[in-house]
Amino acid sequence: MSTRRILTTVGMSIAGLILIIIGFTTWYTVDESEQAVVITFGQADTTVTDSGLHFKLPWPIQHVEVLSKETYSLQFGYKQDKGGELVSYDPETKMITGDEYIVLTDLVVQWKITEPRKYLFHAEDPKEILHDATSASIRSIIGSSTIDAALTDGKAEIEAKTRDLLATLIDKYDIGIAIQGIKLQDVELPNAEVRAAFTAVTDARETKNTKINEARKYENQKVNEAKGEIDAIKSRATGQKTARIEQAHGDVALFNNLYAEYASNKTITRQRLVLETLEQVLPKAQIYIMNDSGETVKYLPLQQLEKDTPPPADKTEEGGEEA
Repeated sequence: MSTRRILTTVGMSIAGLILIIIGFTTWYTVDESEQAVVITFGQADTTVTDSGLHFKLPWPIQHVEVLSKETYSLQFGYKQDKGGELVSYDPETKMITGDEYIVLTDLVVQWKITEPRKYLFHAEDPKEILHDATSASIRSIIGSSTIDAALTDGKAEIEAKTRDLLATLIDKYDIGIAIQGIKLQDVELPNAEVRAAFTAVTDARETKNTKINEARKYENQKVNEAKGEIDAIKSRATGQKTARIEQAHGDVALFNNLYAEYASNKTITRQRLVLETLEQVLPKAQIYIMNDSGETVKYLPLQQLEKDTPPPADKTEEGGEEA
């Protein structure tokens, strides 16, 4: 084989290899959950966030760094066995409270890449920076908190302050990531006896809160019952007031009628009123009419007739009898 043919074969092989490299390195794919940075001769050129197939210049002119859009989790804490005993923990999770107690913290940081260029080129290891910033933030907040707050009802406040401080630090570092949230899962004591003592304190506090809630519930119940009784008394009083007013109006109307009769015939009306009053005061008394000399005058015994006269029969019954 001649030298020329050998050179031709080698040249064609090199050209084929170059074409293969160009074919495989010219196109790249970005998934919906991904983002990419096109790097030209070692410098960030274009950020790609649209999913699909994209074109670039072949390697080594350009290459692509693909990063995820999803949220990452940074675990910062300790591990426990099934019995609740501490198995292992990161030494950095041991810290001192403001009243000089040693505690262990367990938290999770949720974060995501928001600026791929800065994430790739502003720091050699952004995850390590995030870990150190998390440690510094939680230490600062725990260091200004009391042991009681850290172990009981102050966890929510500690979590919020740590999130704010960590977000501020990450913004200053400008490494292209954003803090999505922090979950302070637990704060523990390294000593088992002290943990038991604080657990008893927590249980007592919960029992206290339960009793307070029960007392407030009982108070609200009694207050509502008293308010109901007040409303009922007011309602009855309003009803009695209305009844009294209506009765007074009726008495006034009756008196006006009697006065009208009295004004038209004073003697007869006076006598009738006297007789009606006697009937009310002495319902069983017999009425006699006497003359001026004191002798009893014969009269038609209307009262006796009223007693002896049977009540009128019902028309329906009379009709039945006639039938």
